[in-house]
Amino acid sequence: MTNRRHFLAGLVATGLVPMRGWAAVGAPDFLAAALFPDDSYRLVGLAVDGDIQFSLPLPARGHAAAAHPSRAQAVAFARRPGTFAVVIDCAAGAEMARLKAPEDRHFYGHGVFSADGSQLFTTENDYEAGTGVIGVWDTATYSRQGEFPSGGVGPHDVRLMPDGKTLVVANGGIETHPETGRSKLNLPVMQPSLAYLDLAGTVLEQVTLPRALHKNSIRHLAVRSDGLVAFAMQWQGDSTQHPPLLGLHQRGEPPRLLAASEADQNTLQGYAGSIAFTKDGQSVAITCPRGNALHQFDVTTGALTAALTLEDVCGIGPGPTGFVFTTGTGQIGAFTSSVRISAHPDCQWDNHLIPVGTCA
Repeated sequence: MTNRRHFLAGLVATGLVPMRGWAAVGAPDFLAAALFPDDSYRLVGLAVDGDIQFSLPLPARGHAAAAHPSRAQAVAFARRPGTFAVVIDCAAGAEMARLKAPEDRHFYGHGVFSADGSQLFTTENDYEAGTGVIGVWDTATYSRQGEFPSGGVGPHDVRLMPDGKTLVVANGGIETHPETGRSKLNLPVMQPSLAYLDLAGTVLEQVTLPRALHKNSIRHLAVRSDGLVAFAMQWQGDSTQHPPLLGLHQRGEPPRLLAASEADQNTLQGYAGSIAFTKDGQSVAITCPRGNALHQFDVTTGALTAALTLEDVCGIGPGPTGFVFTTGTGQIGAFTSSVRISAHPDCQWDNHLIPVGTCA
């Protein structure tokens, strides 16, 4: 593992001055949360080859993170239903601020910066009203500017569209309340959706699933450079059913749902954990940690092109070719036409790989 202190010491020895941007911390390709053997939860800067550029402490288990587009700052979000998010100066290796959800709110584990980095948008639960909101934060001071409705219930992931002016929100449709922990309160009437919002909160478009799939909670997102949105789902219905867990959507069109054969699909236990496109945008993949599987699809044809067995795989992101993945057993690997395990540090990776910089 690359230790941040040793890395900075190496820069000093070569006469290079650390910069404010991500180059100051080794230009990591991804951010990921992990549990280490000393029982510490940490946010990790990870290179595509598995090298750890830095690891910084978190107060509790993390879920996902948001990487500032230019400054070496990351916001690490607590696992749902957490009420904190930690802003970390990754160059200094120190917490610089802590976001606290307002009264009657909790975070859902995800957020995204505006294109210029001046604002942070966070998915939140207004649990007394039973509706989703998007919190808006000023990143000069990391103070709250306001909020607006997410366009649905249970907003989980949120991404900035390539136009830099639009948010896409994965409204999972599931109502929860902190008093009942992670219990799901509205499964018979849940209604997941994709919502496209401008940065002031105006709903531009909403997309829902067919009625028979209203228990297919839309959870995680990936966005291609042309605005094609991929979404991963988690089935809340009858365990004997094995619906698609991956969808594609282009604005103004109906969603396309992709699935493997019944034999492959029924091993996934109705749960997709993360989703990503390849860099060229020709392939999309979901990870299914409960089913120990990674499924890759051709975007154009919708055909399943690979079905891999990988124990507790969840984090996934674009590699130089193909995909990079992490597992709850500590593995970091790559997949193009075959699987290659590049590293196996002594930690347990959490759910997501968040691209930084040119990987984003």
